[in-house]
Amino acid sequence: MNDFVKKFAPAIIGMLSCFDRVIFKGHLPFGGDAHLNSFVDHVLGIRRKDFIPMLEKLSHKLVDHAKALAQQAGRPYEYRQGKFRKENFIQNIIRCEAITEGLVAVLCCQETCRTVKLRHAAGRPELVFAYRPQRVLYYYRIDPEFGLMYVRVQTWFPYTIQVYVNGHDWLAQQMTGKRMGFCQRDNAFSQIDSPRRAQRLADRFCRLPWIKQLSRWAGEFNPLLREPWLKKSNYYWTIEQAEYATDVIFASRSQLAGIYHRLLDYATVNFGAQDILTFLGRKLHGNFQGEVLTDSKKDRAPGARIKHRMKDNWLKMYDKFGHILRVETVINNPREFRVRRQRMRNGTPQMLWCPMNKGVANFYQFERVARAANERYLEALAVVDDPAPSYQQVERLAERKVVRQRSYAGFNPASSSDVRLFQAVLHGDHLLRGFYNRDIRRLLGFPDKPPSLLRKWAAQVGRLLKRLHVRGLIAKIPHTRRWRTTAIGQKLLGAIVQLHYHGLAKAA
Repeated sequence: MNDFVKKFAPAIIGMLSCFDRVIFKGHLPFGGDAHLNSFVDHVLGIRRKDFIPMLEKLSHKLVDHAKALAQQAGRPYEYRQGKFRKENFIQNIIRCEAITEGLVAVLCCQETCRTVKLRHAAGRPELVFAYRPQRVLYYYRIDPEFGLMYVRVQTWFPYTIQVYVNGHDWLAQQMTGKRMGFCQRDNAFSQIDSPRRAQRLADRFCRLPWIKQLSRWAGEFNPLLREPWLKKSNYYWTIEQAEYATDVIFASRSQLAGIYHRLLDYATVNFGAQDILTFLGRKLHGNFQGEVLTDSKKDRAPGARIKHRMKDNWLKMYDKFGHILRVETVINNPREFRVRRQRMRNGTPQMLWCPMNKGVANFYQFERVARAANERYLEALAVVDDPAPSYQQVERLAERKVVRQRSYAGFNPASSSDVRLFQAVLHGDHLLRGFYNRDIRRLLGFPDKPPSLLRKWAAQVGRLLKRLHVRGLIAKIPHTRRWRTTAIGQKLLGAIVQLHYHGLAKAA
């Protein structure tokens, strides 16, 4: 239980961390253009110009297989072009026909995907990979173990396959099988009888035998894998996208509504680029190439949310149905995160920090990274409260304090310079490791030179930190020269910063 849940425990009835939307992608072992031409020339033993007509026949075979499966199950087969809301179409079928298991429908759509084409080259034509429109098959089904899911199959070589599952639907199926009480709305649980037991089940999701399961679905919906020329080829499975959500379930709408907009205000004002990188387990440095952006939509009711984006990865906070607070990490590019892996160095196996790759074998690392990001985000929001009680303590902060016959001046909460100091102390980069005197100097804009004045500026900042220390707002980390912000300091200084930017009338 983190500090956020402890703080609002009377209003919270449960908490659950679970994968939400997960998209797997399967690739057949065909690398670049040279490998493809060598395969056609030496393995298939056909002319390159005959490869395209062969693919056209195989494409029809895949479509005929889809039609046969739909007819066998008594389900619709639909061909659609242009913009089309597949999810709405499928949900309407499920509602109208009360489908609880099995194939729901097969959709055939025109999409632009990576395939091959023949082009002129010196001496003889060559096959190259290119993006071209083609038919794509979507098999929607309600699986007895995974709930509503789909398998997407490209009908042209290299027959890339995509599988969508939802961790909340899988967990619902598991809890139903174990006769656990719960109430599910869309992709969230508004009530769970045993949150701890549900969390233990949810933690199993990333450790399922995914390669075996994904290969079984691929064999069912891609009959070409049984063709002699592809029989020895297996899909290599990667994680294309993974969403990991931490839901804090409040007892009522009014209890969440009372703090939700303050949470949005605090995150918008206080969380900068370094904070977001810290939540995602990164550190801002000079070699970082990319954007860190925050997009806040607070004027929508319902639907207010905040989204932080670090390159292709996101960290979001929004409410579900008015009484579920969701913090969600979306991983599209796992190589932005570093994990410990065993590598050979000078002939010796060593554990090193390496970029996380998309392989399904790293699924448990996706969970570890995303859950840690969600927990850090909630931890940083734990300082948010009704500012009025906290502001009553400001009087003590403004008063002069005497310690061991030495007087320390108070702070002025209305002063921009003092608020900048409070923001520097609360900086998200200090959440994990604390901060040094030089860190505060840098955030306050003190220059790094000339060296002759560094001692003077260090002493000036040191006196500011001492004034915070004697009031119990920061504390020294033992056996180091680093400081950390205390729980009282997080609460009081965070409230002052919020009041400074949003005004007493809005905060009260």
